[in-house]
Amino acid sequence: MIPQLPPAYQPLHLEGTEGPFIVLEGVSGIGKSTLARLLTKRLNATSVHTLPGPHSDWSSAVNARLRSLPQFAFYLSGVLHGSDCIRNARTLGPVVADRYLSSVIACHAAVHGVDIDTVIRLMEPYRSYLVQPTHTFYLTASENVLRSRLASKPDVKRDDMDLLGIPGRLAGLVANFAAVAEQDPTSVRLDTDDKTADDLADWITNHLEKDRA
Repeated sequence: MIPQLPPAYQPLHLEGTEGPFIVLEGVSGIGKSTLARLLTKRLNATSVHTLPGPHSDWSSAVNARLRSLPQFAFYLSGVLHGSDCIRNARTLGPVVADRYLSSVIACHAAVHGVDIDTVIRLMEPYRSYLVQPTHTFYLTASENVLRSRLASKPDVKRDDMDLLGIPGRLAGLVANFAAVAEQDPTSVRLDTDDKTADDLADWITNHLEKDRA
């Protein structure tokens, strides 16, 4: 049984209406950031990236210097902080997140060769602190399309190079996201092959409108 968090560790209770919280998940290069910008504009939403600052400024050094469990603790800290940012932003209206908890689970498991269920169990004591998404859209694509998008990505990072350069990394990460989505009650899978960012934004906004009807 997971113990209740003590009062000092409880999330803040904020007064006001909670706007919808939309998450975009998927491997690097699949188009999350472009789609997040479009949805943020269409929904008049606040855009959040997990990891938000200051964690985003530290991640490269953490990945290069820390072993797997300290890395996990860092990313857990980042998603907890991200949840605070999301909770605050929802009092103003909708929130669109480029990555959230599922990315922490899927990416950490793929990089360190850990089963996703092990990572999920490590997360469980902190689950009650985390804001639950209204919808989590898992963007998928065929391997050929993914490789093409990664190869043409303008802001290539070390993680992107590892996706293509380390044997089995891309396939393992895709499988991890699929497995996480299976356990996610907020998941909506969205195939991005042969679709533009505007096509995807249209589909998501229509899906949200149908849910509200």
